[in-house]
Amino acid sequence: MSYRSVFRPGLFAGQTIIVTGGGSGLGRCTAHELKALGARLALIGRTMSKLEAVREELGGGGDVFCTTADLREEDQVRAAVSGVLDWSGRIDGLVNNAGGQFPAPLRDISANGWNAVVRNNMTATFLVSREVYLRWMEKNGGAIVNVGADYELGMPGMGHNGAARAGQAAFTWTASVEWAVSGVRVNLVVPGFIASAGLDRYPASAAGVLRGVKKRVPLKRHGTESEISAAIVFLLSEAASYITGAMIRIDGGLHNNARSSFFDVPDHERSQPYNGFPLYKPPAVLDE
Repeated sequence: MSYRSVFRPGLFAGQTIIVTGGGSGLGRCTAHELKALGARLALIGRTMSKLEAVREELGGGGDVFCTTADLREEDQVRAAVSGVLDWSGRIDGLVNNAGGQFPAPLRDISANGWNAVVRNNMTATFLVSREVYLRWMEKNGGAIVNVGADYELGMPGMGHNGAARAGQAAFTWTASVEWAVSGVRVNLVVPGFIASAGLDRYPASAAGVLRGVKKRVPLKRHGTESEISAAIVFLLSEAASYITGAMIRIDGGLHNNARSSFFDVPDHERSQPYNGFPLYKPPAVLDE
């Protein structure tokens, strides 16, 4: 079965797009959709076996390139981008999807834990984007989509991630202005609670929160990987050619409802999920 994208076939024919964190979860799903739309893909992550597994799912062949890197390290980012350019000769799009965090109250976060999350989720976005810009997009244009998280009300229980995501958003807005002269668009997508494999990496103590959050979501469900991928693909496409510096939440309305103490959204089943990814499997943690 092929990916059931809502976008036209061949939309990215002739284009090379980098997806970081492409070996699992949202990155894997996005890679499948982009490949189904004709893109050549460069998958970057920490574990080659995961990247190669996705490459095989995509049919192997010469249209998918895999390379490992710790994206917090400048020299490894440079080597990875060099590898992509040696392989393809161009970089038309970049999806900064790689990241990681863990739940903890501020009082219990060590300096090492703080720095690890900030470097994973903010510094890596900067390093990869800057390298791609300097090596290709400054002279040739392109589109960058950063994958973040909702930080605007703070992030109690994961303050290091909230700080990192706020910085990632500020970088997005700054780059969208500074790099516009080169024909580069830079945007941010902010997933809510998505039924992705990444949820299974949280500790068992978080399972109740992850399962129960849909009660607070106005659409009364978790999102799907395909719903995030579709937003990323739109922002990479020519249809978004006048969109830069934008932040798009894909959260079922959770952010807006979080501000209200005087209204409870009634339970309902009116929101139907979109899932175009035939290999998708829901995370085990959401099994009731």
